Amino acid sequence: MTQIVVLPVLLPLLGAGLCLVFGRSASAQRLISVLVLGTVVVTAATLLVRADRYGPQSVSIGGWGPDIGISLVADRLSALMLLVSTFVTLCVLLYSFGQGIVEYGRETPLSVFHPTFLVLSAGVSNAFLSADLFNLFVGFEVLLAASYVLITLGGTEARIRAGTIYVIVSLISSTIFLIALACVYAATGTVNFAELAVRVGDLPPGVAQMLQLLLLTTFCIKAAVFPLSAWLPDSYPTAPAPVTAVFAGLLTKVGIYAIVRTQTLLFPGDNLRGLLLWASILTMVIGILGAVAQSDVKRILSFTLVSHIGFMLFGIAYATQLGLSGAIFYIAHHITVQTVLFLIAGLIEYRTGTTNLSRLGGLARSAPVLSVLFFVPAMNLAGIPPFSGFLGKVALGQAGIAAGDWLAITAVAASILTSLLTLYAIAKVWNRAFWQPVDPDAEHDDDDEWSHGPLHGHQQVSTGTQVMTMWEKVATTQRIPLAMGLPTVLLVAFSVALTVFAGPLFEITDRAGAELLQRTPYIEAVLGDRP
Repeated sequence: MTQIVVLPVLLPLLGAGLCLVFGRSASAQRLISVLVLGTVVVTAATLLVRADRYGPQSVSIGGWGPDIGISLVADRLSALMLLVSTFVTLCVLLYSFGQGIVEYGRETPLSVFHPTFLVLSAGVSNAFLSADLFNLFVGFEVLLAASYVLITLGGTEARIRAGTIYVIVSLISSTIFLIALACVYAATGTVNFAELAVRVGDLPPGVAQMLQLLLLTTFCIKAAVFPLSAWLPDSYPTAPAPVTAVFAGLLTKVGIYAIVRTQTLLFPGDNLRGLLLWASILTMVIGILGAVAQSDVKRILSFTLVSHIGFMLFGIAYATQLGLSGAIFYIAHHITVQTVLFLIAGLIEYRTGTTNLSRLGGLARSAPVLSVLFFVPAMNLAGIPPFSGFLGKVALGQAGIAAGDWLAITAVAASILTSLLTLYAIAKVWNRAFWQPVDPDAEHDDDDEWSHGPLHGHQQVSTGTQVMTMWEKVATTQRIPLAMGLPTVLLVAFSVALTVFAGPLFEITDRAGAELLQRTPYIEAVLGDRP
């Protein structure tokens, strides 16, 4: 039964190959992608149940031992991350069908969106399940290679420019990761997590801390932790809505997951607690100040994404069961809410042709369903009771108050300030885009076109002697396709379900936090009876 741990990695790769075989058939590619991701969701749910009942589920690929082979492990943390991320990925895929993000025909003989999307899913799954540092590096590289393609879909100037920034930052972080891998192997003779957990404790304290800082720097770049987060707001908003949504929901969380795994398993304790808390405080406050200063919905959401990474780092810093439980709960919450908000931003753009607040207005009257879809996750992100965002922040605040020192209390105060400013930023979007009428004197800003491209549903339309931009046309005639609306409704419902079932979910995250601190179940799952 433990062999199913391989399926979340293997199935998307096989599906990507089949999608390439059927590269000229839109229906075949869509069917393959949905079946593959649906199967992975079921597999992830099975792994979570088994990990919660019987402990970490482990498999050694090819029967090789962990010292020379590849091991995959699904404990409560990785199984929960896998389930939430795969379900969100499936909903985003369904959303992309309605938007028509890919093109078929004589000018596009082979569509690469579906194969690349499945490869991205395989990379994320591999990163969550990997039981050694090198395979974690491979998982990062697989998902990054796929993301390079997705972020430049359409080939517009803005997307190529943003993609170039993204590639450069990713290559720098990957280079640092390789240096860290070399140092870890030179110091310990292994890159397997379980063996490292045993051997790192025997290293001189200075060497161990150097390795910890190298790995932490790598993962902080990938997670967009301040001051290593400047690349994100300029990279994500230019891509098509489904791509931006899956990036916002998943890619930074893989970096956070890597921080959780390495900090708890390889470097237990709180020797870098002060550094992590300061990074958390600065990420929360500076990120949300950036959001407040924006006038575009996508950029506001991009900065709130950076800001709320600080909440997760806040829980990790304490290295307590309550702090880790709150962080894990908040990761699951944030994956869902941030993804659905970017999908809704895509719906706003599809209907009106823009996400610039100066050109929006009156959506509460003209699109009431869209207004409700935005309002629910927006309040959830801001942490308004009784939503899951509020519950996660309360758990993190309790962990900070339990610590009791001045820096912990400062972090709690920073989290409260960030929540209030998040509410302000969200209220600004609601007021200007949904509540106030559109300003008829607002001038069209050419910068709005930075997110429009041939794969985004916007183009110039010739109407006799007048050339009318698509944003002008869709503002009055474009209706949101049901295929885009239903997945968004499903994700909004899922975000509400996290609130309704917060009790059972917190029980799982509590047990996950305790398991991370114990370390023994994970080590024994990989090494067995070996010392």
